[in-house]
Amino acid sequence: MTNNPVRLTETTQPATPNHHFAMRFSSTPRGARLARRLAGERLHAWGIPYDTDAHDALTLIVAELSANAATHGRVPGRDFHLRLTATEAAVRVEVTDTRGEKLPVTTEPADDRDTGRGLLLVAGLADSWGWHPRVEGPGKTVWAVYASAWPESDVPPKA
Repeated sequence: MTNNPVRLTETTQPATPNHHFAMRFSSTPRGARLARRLAGERLHAWGIPYDTDAHDALTLIVAELSANAATHGRVPGRDFHLRLTATEAAVRVEVTDTRGEKLPVTTEPADDRDTGRGLLLVAGLADSWGWHPRVEGPGKTVWAVYASAWPESDVPPKA
């Protein structure tokens, strides 16, 4: 035995706990559905429970951006990339595709059309959204930020 007390070192955690999820998906309707389902599971694991307004809004945002990447951003043989980043302040959704010439725009669709409302939904649900050219290679990243993911009294659990 030793008389020396054990010195405990204090670990430092970031002031704002962060969660990250990133994955590539095939640029197909199946890939878009899988992105939505995995994002929903991840959000629930992070403390944004199923059947809450925040969870529903975020999974709809992921679904619309993923569907757009699979439909309008599709290049044969290329995937799209989904990234979720959560802090105690907000959740950021980013979807990157490899088609840079088709830029996201919101327009009022004709009443007789079943399509063309996805970005209007994203704009209505997200606190902010936009796009920027892809950093590496051709393409673009469309992002949306949802700032009210957790009740004011809660913060996401530490990873």
